[in-house]
Amino acid sequence: MKSIYRALANLIAVGVLVQVMAIGLAWFTALKDVDDGLVIDKNYDGNFGHQLHSVVGTAVIPLLAILLLIVSFFARVDGGIKWALIVFGLVVLQIALAFASFALPVIGALHAANAVALAGVAGIAARRAAPARQQVQAGTEAAI
Repeated sequence: MKSIYRALANLIAVGVLVQVMAIGLAWFTALKDVDDGLVIDKNYDGNFGHQLHSVVGTAVIPLLAILLLIVSFFARVDGGIKWALIVFGLVVLQIALAFASFALPVIGALHAANAVALAGVAGIAARRAAPARQQVQAGTEAAI
């Protein structure tokens, strides 16, 4: 179960990377399209990058966070439930910030900052489930 916990936490961190890449693709595509004459107005539905960002952010990562939370009760990871709850809370906050950003775009900056926090916390959760040998090695490397 520890390996499942670790895999789920790592998938969440990777999911955040996919999100960053998708939104970068989305807006550079939109800028190119505008340069090519496209008008972006209320009828614009976005592009592939926007769609990927939406699906991963509203379906994939939340599902992974729920699974991580469920698995945390059985994985016997030291502090695993706490870290899974923090991950889950940051995912909920991320979705709330996304919706709030449509009404007040400046909140989008908090949405981006929270994504960084989510990736970091998911990484910490994954590290908590690492085999003891890897944890000792990480501590030794950090001391160097």
